[in-house]
Amino acid sequence: MPSDKAILITTLAEYQTRFWIPVAQRLRSAGREVQLLAFDDRSAELAQAQGIPVVNMYRTGMKAGAAVDDPSAFEARIASYGLDGTNFLFSHERVTFGIRDTAALRRRFMIYSNGMEFLLDQLATQQRPAVVVQELGGFLSVIATFYAAKKRGIRNWFIEPSFFRGRLYYTADSFAAPDTMSAPAENISPQVQAYLDETLQQRAIVIPQKDRHQYSAAFKKVANLRNSRRLVEKLWDQYALGKHQEFGHNLRHARVHATMALNATRLKKLYRPMPDRPFVYYPLHVPADMALTLRSPEYLDQVATIDFLLRTIPDTHVLAVKEHPAQIGAISSNRLFELARRFDNFVLLPPQTNNYAVLGRCDAVVSVNSKSGAEAVLLGKPVVVMGDAFYRTCPLVFTTDRLKDVPQRLREALGAPSFDPAEAAPYFETAWSKSVAGELYIDNPQQLDVFTAQLSHAIAETGATD
Repeated sequence: MPSDKAILITTLAEYQTRFWIPVAQRLRSAGREVQLLAFDDRSAELAQAQGIPVVNMYRTGMKAGAAVDDPSAFEARIASYGLDGTNFLFSHERVTFGIRDTAALRRRFMIYSNGMEFLLDQLATQQRPAVVVQELGGFLSVIATFYAAKKRGIRNWFIEPSFFRGRLYYTADSFAAPDTMSAPAENISPQVQAYLDETLQQRAIVIPQKDRHQYSAAFKKVANLRNSRRLVEKLWDQYALGKHQEFGHNLRHARVHATMALNATRLKKLYRPMPDRPFVYYPLHVPADMALTLRSPEYLDQVATIDFLLRTIPDTHVLAVKEHPAQIGAISSNRLFELARRFDNFVLLPPQTNNYAVLGRCDAVVSVNSKSGAEAVLLGKPVVVMGDAFYRTCPLVFTTDRLKDVPQRLREALGAPSFDPAEAAPYFETAWSKSVAGELYIDNPQQLDVFTAQLSHAIAETGATD
């Protein structure tokens, strides 16, 4: 039986809203009540123009609720959410947007939580139950929405790309990575076996369709005509028209990409081919991704982590490092050159090197929570997992809770008997069963139908379990 809960969907930017509008239309056609929670003005205008109920969270939060600059109101709000502070929750915004001003972050949190509290008060007065749906993220819009809903016992579904192409993970009421590989399945379905075989044959990494534009050279991102035109449009909206944007740090975003392009150029001098001698592989993560900022914050400074690994790796091996293909040049070239000056057991691979080729040649992988760790398991390679990863509970990997314990776990991994990659298949079957079909922000009709059906199913389960 379908749930009668109002579906509250956060949308943080225009490209997201253009996806959520047809999803909302499909849900409404099926008799579901939907409201978009728009965190930028253009998104609110787009939804209104299409007749979709929408709350402009910034404008609502500015007008309703507690004073946004009142320290005592902020402390009371934080206490009501059961939080003992916000420095950690603000860390993603600081890293991503370079915001130093704590007062500005508190103000933004108050605006967004005001908006959410006002909306939930309205729903409570009307005795209308609700469920929240959000793309997983570490931004204050997402965080404020989550904690306001949590305070009232409202289910929050976080959606994120899964390990498998064209499939998603739905995680309820937690920023933590979903636990997907703790137990093997009894049987391997033909569908999963075919997927695994094809992946190994093609040796292709998993790239969500929504992120494919990120997998290009740094200079191409800077010189891209569409990106330049979009930057001008956003600056005009922001400064000439006074439009609020959740991702409104446009000039900083442009500077960051220009710096990445320069770093990528400099690093060409440092790139080396895969070493002939035995090596351990550390795949760099997207530097400001919430997988680091919120899920595994102790490993946010990846250069420091690499430095420790270089100082503790067995003498028999060197450490090969490769940049994330979506963020070439994102790590400071100065810091990487400094590592190269200090360590002759450090190898920086060209970022275009096929990831499966590296995994096939290495003796072990050390990963925070990269999908490369799961890909290594698929190949039968030993993996040391340091952070909160969806495959952390898989018995085939070596886990550690502290960086100081990594050297011993790495030695254990290198000395462990090899396992047949076929042993991994039952765990990937389990991971598949915990994912659902769908892609975020792909607006072709067929994929929209699939996504909406799976979202409806998840919400129906919410109604059955609440």
